[in-house]
Amino acid sequence: MTGIRLNLDRYVPGLLTFVSNKLSRGASAVYRNLFGIGITEWRILSLLALEPGIPAQRICHVIGFDKALVSRTIKTLQKDRYVVVRSDVSDSRRQTITLTPAGLELHDRVIKVSLEREKLLLLDFSEKEIDILLKLLHRMHSRVDTVNSYRPKGQKPKKPQRKKPRLPDAAE
Repeated sequence: MTGIRLNLDRYVPGLLTFVSNKLSRGASAVYRNLFGIGITEWRILSLLALEPGIPAQRICHVIGFDKALVSRTIKTLQKDRYVVVRSDVSDSRRQTITLTPAGLELHDRVIKVSLEREKLLLLDFSEKEIDILLKLLHRMHSRVDTVNSYRPKGQKPKKPQRKKPRLPDAAE
């Protein structure tokens, strides 16, 4: 044991995670109650309002979701008629996703609540503090790929342990 322990009041990744998790859980509860969608659907709807006709890969890249989650959510949004999925005219192997009129109308209702929640979150901050916070968050965001590619020197990756099949006892 090294004796080193995290100071959760000063560990930036932890604080970011704690705030994000709590905001996401709260938003999801509000959006489900008012609009019948959760935070994952909202994040995808909001990106599609900004960038209509994008592929699922772009959603994964911008928001940081894995492909399986995006695929499941798009299928749900498609079933609920909030998005339409089409083959890309320039590459038939690629599909693009666009909000339907119902999806855009839902977006326009949810964004009002989303922006009000943001206002409440930042109520105690001055405009200057908000600008500084945003600059710092953008700087952190630009470092994420570097941080995620970090591997400690001299440490070999742990091989996944496969469970050995249990052999039946002779008495069985």
